[in-house]
Amino acid sequence: MGAGVALVVSAITLPVLGTERARHKTTLTHRGISMLTNQRARKGFTLIELLIVVVIIGILAAIAIPKFANTKSKAYVTAMKSDLRNLVTAEEAFFSDSTYYTSAARLVAKNSYKNSSGVGVPAVVTGAGYWSATVTHSQLAGATCGIGVNTTNPTISTAGDGEPSCFVP
Repeated sequence: MGAGVALVVSAITLPVLGTERARHKTTLTHRGISMLTNQRARKGFTLIELLIVVVIIGILAAIAIPKFANTKSKAYVTAMKSDLRNLVTAEEAFFSDSTYYTSAARLVAKNSYKNSSGVGVPAVVTGAGYWSATVTHSQLAGATCGIGVNTTNPTISTAGDGEPSCFVP
């Protein structure tokens, strides 16, 4: 063998620690003489890795967005139903004092009923020993909730007595 020829016997590489050459690797040769090889340190992500992450985020967004799309409308319907339940309490309290039912406008004036923001003042129809009411929301076009006490529900006739029910197109 010539003086300038070196055969690589092993592919074992050992890092040189504690020196400024920590990014270099030491390669063993058949004569035990070490040669320093420059190896580029990998920094950052490749373009394909970034594209895969973007695609995964897009798939997750496509799954999640439809699940939360109608959350606002459900909240508006819940606000209307809650206002109708509060109206039942106010109407029954008024009835126990005066032995007749009254309009929602009168209950609002007496501060015994307050509607939620966006929910209109209920339209109340009273009679001898019964009443019914309907309410709408400013953010839901065409949606109506109703309740009937001792009478049929004005919105959905199969609803139970005193049970608020809604029609949302």
